Amino acid sequence: MPNNIEKLSALIITYNEIGYIQKCIESVSFADEIIVVDSYSTDGTYEFLVEHPKVKVIQHPFSNFTSQKAFTLKQATNDWVLFLDADEVVSKKLETEITSTINSDNTKEAYWFYRKFMFQNKPLNFSGWQTDKNYRLFRKSKAQFSDKKIVHETLEVNGSSEILKEKLTHYCYKDYKDYKGKMLKYGKLKAKEAFYREKKFTYLALLLKPSWKFFNHYFLRLGFLDGKKGITICYLNALGVLEYCKELKRLEKKNELAYYLVMP
Repeated sequence: MPNNIEKLSALIITYNEIGYIQKCIESVSFADEIIVVDSYSTDGTYEFLVEHPKVKVIQHPFSNFTSQKAFTLKQATNDWVLFLDADEVVSKKLETEITSTINSDNTKEAYWFYRKFMFQNKPLNFSGWQTDKNYRLFRKSKAQFSDKKIVHETLEVNGSSEILKEKLTHYCYKDYKDYKGKMLKYGKLKAKEAFYREKKFTYLALLLKPSWKFFNHYFLRLGFLDGKKGITICYLNALGVLEYCKELKRLEKKNELAYYLVMP
């Protein structure tokens, strides 16, 4: 073990996460500092965070996930950061693994976490999520969020990485309305990202992509083994792809209209 104990910053972004942020904050109480960047919640999330003795909360307008997380990362005072979503929870076993990892002699620059998905407090074992993993623990000095993506942000790491053994618990599905709204929001942001990268809308993609998403997650990725939960998740994920295609078409039409309006 090293002579000096490494300090850890827990970072979270929020918007209307009351009912979930409490469990998240409690699970990272072992961190040396907890910083939450809130994009002007209206459901009591901000008020809860302001009153919490261990939390430093900052309100910052939301543009996209990458810019919000990049801003949040700058607020950390420690090199080691644990970046969580507000609906994620660190188990005691994962806490032990995190603290022992950052204080070991043979540390990497970043660590992947596999996630255990929860559907209304019940495990979601398949439906395309069984191989999902994300960077959650890394050195601030060795990583940055890529500006090439504005949703499902990508962390660029200058160095080596490993996968931790324990899984992070992710309460992905609160209720139908919430998850549907999340998928539609992701679809629109992905369309904006694709539009900036000059990808084109096609009716063939509109027809095939949502159907393929459902087929892939429900049949090939074994969503049917999750029962009714699998049908719901796979359908809403496909709906997000449909929204992506429709939003890309809307952006192209808007761009064409703007072009004709400025023509002499």
